[in-house]
Formats: sequence, C-alpha cells, structure tokens
Amino acid sequence: MVPTVGNIVPRYQVGCTKADTSKRYLEGWHKKQSSTDDVRKSKSGYFTAFGVDLSPDNMAVAIVYFVQGVLGLARLAVSFYLKDDLHLDPAETAVISGFSSLPWLIKPIYGFISDSIPLYGYRRRSYLILSGFLGTLSWSLMATVVNSKYGAGFSILLGSLSVAFSDVVVDSMVVERARGESQSTSGSLQSLCWGSSAFGGIVSAYFSGSLVDAYGVRFVFGITAFLPLMTSAVAVLVNEHRLTPGEHAMSVSGSGFIESSIQHIKQLWTSVKQPNIFLPTLFIFLWQATPHSESAMFFFMVSRTCKTRYFHCILARCRNL
Repeated sequence: MVPTVGNIVPRYQVGCTKADTSKRYLEGWHKKQSSTDDVRKSKSGYFTAFGVDLSPDNMAVAIVYFVQGVLGLARLAVSFYLKDDLHLDPAETAVISGFSSLPWLIKPIYGFISDSIPLYGYRRRSYLILSGFLGTLSWSLMATVVNSKYGAGFSILLGSLSVAFSDVVVDSMVVERARGESQSTSGSLQSLCWGSSAFGGIVSAYFSGSLVDAYGVRFVFGITAFLPLMTSAVAVLVNEHRLTPGEHAMSVSGSGFIESSIQHIKQLWTSVKQPNIFLPTLFIFLWQATPHSESAMFFFMVSRTCKTRYFHCILARCRNL
C-alpha cells in the first residue's frame, strides 16, 4: 500500500491508470462545482438591484417609493388648475402649497400611531393599504367634484397625508431591515429607495406635460387616482407577523398605548439630543424654513417666458434627472 501523509493522497495510486485518475478528478470537480452553485442559490434566490436582493419585502418598499415619485404626474396639472381654472394668484397658490405640506410636519405622530395601534393585527400592511385608499380618494375628488380653492386645498391635503403616512411606514421597514446589516448593505438599500423614487419622478415628468396638453387637468387627476392603489396592492408582499388577539388587545388598550407612546417619545428624544442627529436636523429645519419662490417662479415663467405646458414638462424632466 502506498503511504499517505495527513490528507495528501498520491496523484497516481498503485493499480490505477492515468485515465482512471483523471476521471476521478473530473467527478470530484463536478461535485465541488455543484455544491458551490447550490450555496450561491441558497444565499441569493432573487435578482439584485443596487446590490440589494429583490425579495418581496424589498420589492414592496421599492414600489412604494416609485409611487411617491410617479405621483408627480399631477404636480404640473395642479399648478395649471389653480392658475387657469380657479384663477388664483401666486399668493393664494403659495398658501395652498404650504397648507398641503402640513402632514409632513407631524410625521413622528404617524410613527407613534403605526407602532402603537395595529389595524387588524398588522402595524405595516394595514396602514399601507389605508394610505393607498386615502390617496385614491383625494385625487378622485380632484378629478370629479372639486370646483373651489377650499375643496382643492382639502383634497391636496389628503393626498399629501397619504404620501407622508406611507413614507413613514416604508421608512420604518427600511430601518428594520438595515439593523444588524453592514454599512454597505444599508447604503445599497437606501440607493434602491431613492433610485425607485427618482425613476418614478422621471416617468411622471415625461408624461405630465403632454397629458395635460392633450386631455386636460381633470384627466390627469383621474389617472393619478389609480397610482396610490399600487401602494395598497403591494402591502400583501410585506412579510409581517400578525399579532395574536391578546397582543392586539394589549396594544390598543389605554394603558398599553400610553406606555408605548411614552417609550417611543423617550427613544426619540434620546436620539434627537445626540449632536450627530441634532445638528443635521437643525440644518434641515433652517433650510426648509427659508421662503421659496416656486409659485412665483411658475407664474413668471408661464406669463413671461415659457407659456407652453410641454416646455414645463421638459423642465420637470431636467429637475428629476
């Protein structure tokens, strides 16, 4: 018998030809390659985008962000509707725009609600479905019955509330998935979110001007009303554990809600008072608090420089790029 050292086997054993040994090596190589392929398949059974697996959960997040971007389809239509149909001046248009931004100022409240008051046993799915229906309602009103500046302001406010609430829900999902992951994985997930939103913005900018020119603002509002339903539809893809009746009762009870709210407020304050969180937050607050000239610029461009709606569509494309 030919001696062996440790796990080292002689290349040619006694009684074996060179062809036998080569065949044995090929069989071992195929077995090793098959094992490697299986490992790769078990690690990543989905397609990837921006370095992130497109699992049902991540697809739901990406689609919600896409909807947020593509809802810009009605942005140009709203501006022309307020100016041409309701005959509002720049000041009144700015008031409605500012009024519609109110839901974004109280976003932490939506987080408290979704974390403390589950609907039908779910903290994420139910609120995504509700947000989608609310957005559809708001744009349906704009497409049919709204004929005054007060009705327009209320409908736009509902649409803004729908987007803000769904944004809080998907942001919480992104945070939950980023916990325990490497910094590169967390960054890739953020790239997927913002890339989906930007793609939706480009799509909306490409079609908004031509649709308004060809069919009018009411038609664009009607199309926009169908888009939030995508948010409601993809909610079923969210992998979320449904609370048991006992857990649900504990969450919605008065004492449970108060304790949960107090705990969330303490966690929020602990995070906000850190300098690396507080200083960027202060900068963003000061940046957003400065007056902007969007309404005045729109009226100036329509009246003095670029009167065609298609040109505004081109500007929207450049802005989203």
